[in-house]
Amino acid sequence: MNKVLAICVGIFGVFFSSCAHENAKQASKSIENIDMENMEGLDSMTVGAGCFWCVEAVFQELKGVHKVVSGYMGGASENPSYKEVCSGTSGHVEVARIWYDPSIINFETLLEVFWHSHDPTTLNRQGADKGEQYRSVIFYHNEGQKTDAESSLAKTDASRLWSNPIVTAIESASEFYEAENYHQNYFSQNGEQPYCSIVIAPKVAKFRKEFKHLLKK
Repeated sequence: MNKVLAICVGIFGVFFSSCAHENAKQASKSIENIDMENMEGLDSMTVGAGCFWCVEAVFQELKGVHKVVSGYMGGASENPSYKEVCSGTSGHVEVARIWYDPSIINFETLLEVFWHSHDPTTLNRQGADKGEQYRSVIFYHNEGQKTDAESSLAKTDASRLWSNPIVTAIESASEFYEAENYHQNYFSQNGEQPYCSIVIAPKVAKFRKEFKHLLKK
């Protein structure tokens, strides 16, 4: 992070130390069934990597990815609201559920993007976003995904992509709850928001540079 950006983050930190601070007044429980039309032949993966606005913004741009939905997973309560998840006491994680065509992009490649697009070495934290709801986690949907995730984690750790050990959890997927409507496609619709322009935009720009061969045209 350069000095100018660091100063900006410091100045605005009080306003958006987590993505929970934006649109707090709009938060409401509006969990809807995901439209599965035209999903035949697609696989899905579910990951947590900090604020789900960031994760959604990255994975939406990949060739072969048909749909990305922000939501919650991992807690015991049913139909959690954004406010409940942001309290850090619900046990739920902010996640992105990603539907993709395995004939175009495979699970291993998606995991590679996952490892590069957030810091998997910080426990319960991504930048200024702190709490268990922001933890790095891969929720596997079958044993094949579990095996591949474990192998990918070990390979990435050994590669020293990150100087510190990876702390990403690998857990069995539980019930997925779609987040409130205003969270969906958040970056593309709210790029002028401070959190989007200072936190998400640089992350997306770095991702585009590193993975330009995988981007949708």
